[in-house]
Amino acid sequence: MIEKPKLNNLDSSWEREAIVKLANSALDEQKKTRRWGIFFKLLMFMYLLTILWLYLPKHITVAGTGGSHTALVELSGVIAANTEANADRVISDLQDAFEDKGTKAVILRLNSPGGSPVQSGYINDEIKRLRAKYPKIPLYAVITDICASGCFYVASAADKIYADKASLVGSIGVLMNGFGFVGLMDKLGIQRRLITAGEHKGFLDPFRPINDVEMNHVKSMLNDIHHQFINTVKEGRGDRLKLGKDTFSGLIWTGDKSVEMGLIDALGSSSYVAREVVGAEDIVDYTAHEPYFEKLAKRFGASASAQFMGQLMGTTGSSFQLR
Repeated sequence: MIEKPKLNNLDSSWEREAIVKLANSALDEQKKTRRWGIFFKLLMFMYLLTILWLYLPKHITVAGTGGSHTALVELSGVIAANTEANADRVISDLQDAFEDKGTKAVILRLNSPGGSPVQSGYINDEIKRLRAKYPKIPLYAVITDICASGCFYVASAADKIYADKASLVGSIGVLMNGFGFVGLMDKLGIQRRLITAGEHKGFLDPFRPINDVEMNHVKSMLNDIHHQFINTVKEGRGDRLKLGKDTFSGLIWTGDKSVEMGLIDALGSSSYVAREVVGAEDIVDYTAHEPYFEKLAKRFGASASAQFMGQLMGTTGSSFQLR
């Protein structure tokens, strides 16, 4: 019979100590990893809080705080159905602002080069409806950097309009832009094959020349929309508007000059209007901002691709713009 060798007590003790040390070392590493993980999560949380604190104006609070206040609604960027400055969003924010029992006045803060006449018209009509429904709550338009074309179409519905002396105001006109590749196609020997039913169905196609009949038709439509724009501004500004030969020419002016022309009423910021005009310095923001990551997705994702394809196919030239 073969006997098993007996373990040396010294060797057995050393092995146990080594195993224990390895186990303890592994546990320590896990604890350190957890602690660093918690630390970096807290650091990121503090970073986000700091960003929010820095970029949220200190004198503006969120809706639903109660008490007498000046309501604020932002309209920023191009006015169009697929942008943050779309009529549905702006109208919803304005309705919330007017419906709050603590609202003493509403400030519509504007910073836009214009955009869709349809979207601008929707907002203008809703402002007039809300002013009639809530006659004790005035609405003041406050312009920051620029309020041109469709933006001024919106502003003209306000009780009064304020701006900075260097703000850009006006551009009361309509445009329709596009491009043509006819000459280039002739040089390259490329033939456009467009089949339509209707004599002028393809008149916006960038690969064929536009004739006098189609050009006159487009100009007629532009003039119709321009006159709608002019009548809206005249109705909103009334006797305050000092008409001149360039008032509706599409030119823009500084805030200082706009006061002289009657396009706006006075110079002032949102804080000034809330404090000196309304008498309610506390400003409550009713603007429903689009989530940041959703905005990024739209900017760099499918929206950008769709715009590129629209340019490629020539579809973007088919819309009118108050810009």
